[in-house]
Amino acid sequence: MTGDVEDRVKQVFGDHADKAVAFATMLSEQGVERGLIGPREVDRLWDRHLLNSAVVAELFDEGSRVVDVGSGGGLPGVPLAIVRPDLDLTFLEPMERRVKWLTECVDALGLANVTVLRGRAEEGPVRKQLDGSDAVTARAVAPLEKLARWCLPLLRPGGRLVALKGESAAEELERDADAVRRAGGSRMSVTTVGGDVLELPTTVVLVERDEPTGRAAARRRRKER
Repeated sequence: MTGDVEDRVKQVFGDHADKAVAFATMLSEQGVERGLIGPREVDRLWDRHLLNSAVVAELFDEGSRVVDVGSGGGLPGVPLAIVRPDLDLTFLEPMERRVKWLTECVDALGLANVTVLRGRAEEGPVRKQLDGSDAVTARAVAPLEKLARWCLPLLRPGGRLVALKGESAAEELERDADAVRRAGGSRMSVTTVGGDVLELPTTVVLVERDEPTGRAAARRRRKER
């Protein structure tokens, strides 16, 4: 790790930088062999993956209940859990071998604020367990239209989907906006974070879950009694 990268790691992770370095070491030593990252990603773990994920932390309110859908190799979930120990995080991942990896990371890094759950966001039992979350995050999982259908039902009304996307995020949002609304989304926007530490800031699509109306609202009120 060069001096420049080390400075930026300390800037983003603060007192938790040692855990971030430990996670980077785990990924660089095991990530390719276990099919978590491609061989070319090892040399760009910090800018492209760890810092890229960690800077999203500023988008979550204190103490939020957050679900990371399709956690895979632990991005953005692990960096987010490291930099924001106040968050109550669930890593949701369907593949057993990746669930095993995530569990190993959580144990090795001492991430007491994380629960690892095997499953898919669209499954009934998962939705029941995670219903009412404050935020859902996803990185390189699916197009926005699918993410909205899968993730918005996990959120409380007013909760937010935080989808890490590439530079074409605005075009994707324009393309899928109607589908997102049909899935219950509102107040959609594109923002960037991390411009002070990354050469290419992280682009994020934000979608708020709409307040339920009509029969949906009545069902929710009955459930809350």
